[in-house]
Amino acid sequence: MAADYQMKLAPQTLDNADAKAKPLLEKANAKLGFVPKMYEGMAKAPEVLDTYLHGYELFRQDSGFAPPEQEVILLTISRLNGCKYCMAAHSMLGEKMSQVPADVLEALRNDQPIPDERLAALSAFTRVMFETRGMPTQRDVDAFLAAGFEEQHVLQIILALAVKTLSNYSNHINHPDLDEAFAGHVWNG
Repeated sequence: MAADYQMKLAPQTLDNADAKAKPLLEKANAKLGFVPKMYEGMAKAPEVLDTYLHGYELFRQDSGFAPPEQEVILLTISRLNGCKYCMAAHSMLGEKMSQVPADVLEALRNDQPIPDERLAALSAFTRVMFETRGMPTQRDVDAFLAAGFEEQHVLQIILALAVKTLSNYSNHINHPDLDEAFAGHVWNG
């Protein structure tokens, strides 16, 4: 289901950003070499972009998940939320940066069985956390831990859910065009 509402507020760009948004966009530009259109939309409420960037950085640096595992989590959430922008972005990151195996990436994009037992368990538990609104059963957690994860990882998945909710929902109402960097990974659900 596609959102038919689109915010009328103009995106905050490096050229027109207010005093709160501009430093966030400048930092993103310095780090990435461009400002993703998603960030320009989120910067309409700089607190949203700031919270997203902070949480995303903490998840990337301190979650205890390896980069391919991080992408599995972020792609699982983005697919469940139906976010075309984030599916394309994380597909590119998964392929080019995080080294997600091609067959795993394809399975995630197409909601098919993941051919790696540990990554399949990670995606399945992320889905449980999404679908139960953070109320897994003991059996769910036991299966997750049996796949080699630690109890602390449950909280890190909650962080990923919070961060992706900010970006996925913002994208639903902002409808950002896909950046050229992600264009080779279009996802249509």
